[in-house]
Amino acid sequence: MLQVHCFTFNPFQENTYVLWDDATKEAAIVDAGNSTTSEHRELESLILQNGLVVKQLLNTHAHVDHVLGNAWVLQKWNVPFLLHEKDLPVLHSLPQVASMYGLPAAASPEPTQFLNDGDVVKVGNEKLDVIFVPGHAPGHVVFYHAKQKLLINGDVLFNGSIGRTDLPGGDYETLMKSITEKLLVLPADVKVYCGHGPETTIGKEKATNPFVLEYLAESR
Repeated sequence: MLQVHCFTFNPFQENTYVLWDDATKEAAIVDAGNSTTSEHRELESLILQNGLVVKQLLNTHAHVDHVLGNAWVLQKWNVPFLLHEKDLPVLHSLPQVASMYGLPAAASPEPTQFLNDGDVVKVGNEKLDVIFVPGHAPGHVVFYHAKQKLLINGDVLFNGSIGRTDLPGGDYETLMKSITEKLLVLPADVKVYCGHGPETTIGKEKATNPFVLEYLAESR
């Protein structure tokens, strides 16, 4: 079974996820937003307390709040780092963007492998399907665990909202197509783990999300 633990890190209140396979204790860190010594310790403590073996770092996308901990994680565990190639320019802007917010941030190491739509990422014996969903960021992906019906969704879809599209590389129409054509087609009871804020479900957002409802109405 795939276990999911959420930390809320950094001034942007970003959700960092640790995923691990119960059977093998192999783990992946998704969107490392840890940016202070205390946050580094929190993340490391969870790994140690559960006897986990970190095998990879995954980024849904490379906006500053989701990658502040990349350098620390990769120095600590020296594991492969996976990101979609279209988000490389966003990743490379990290030091500049972080300085604009007054945040200390080491430049992120380069990805060791690029993610593509349709890829399968393994966490121990568990499999995550990679779905390409641009719009919030040019190279945004999500990770779908079909067996347990859970989605690590980054900043695409939120509880009652959607990802912002006013940042470089963002596009509203592209985002809404990603949401309606790639995410809302998933089963209604899929649990959605968001990059900020509380969890939700595909069914709830399809039925009540005002941005989704407005877009679907306009598209008819």
